[in-house]
Amino acid sequence: MSNKAHIFTEKAPAAIGPYSQAVKVNNTVYLSGQIPLNPESMELVSGDIQVQARQVFANLNAVCEAAGTDLGGIVKLNIFLTDLSNFNAVNEVMSELFEQPYPARAAIGVKELPKGAEIEMDAIVVT
Repeated sequence: MSNKAHIFTEKAPAAIGPYSQAVKVNNTVYLSGQIPLNPESMELVSGDIQVQARQVFANLNAVCEAAGTDLGGIVKLNIFLTDLSNFNAVNEVMSELFEQPYPARAAIGVKELPKGAEIEMDAIVVT
């Protein structure tokens, strides 16, 4: 696939495995999962789920910016939570950062996430 481009920014955490922060094909960008890592220290941020969600959105936004857009370009968002009782708190953060029309979305309860994170998100963006 000759039009596949690797997207990378130092403003988001480096990949912690054999994957790209994002890959762009034509005008679609596929963002890898982001957990609430501080991109400078590569440590999880401390705080409640809203603090963690804001860090995840900041990481996603940094990758979006490297692809030439921002969170508003997200058309599909997947949210993975180790505790679905945090669903409403994450919705509050999302409502602060997005405007209608909101992206299509799934919120999925999972047993565990990398590095013991409580939240992870990935996304599809159209530029």
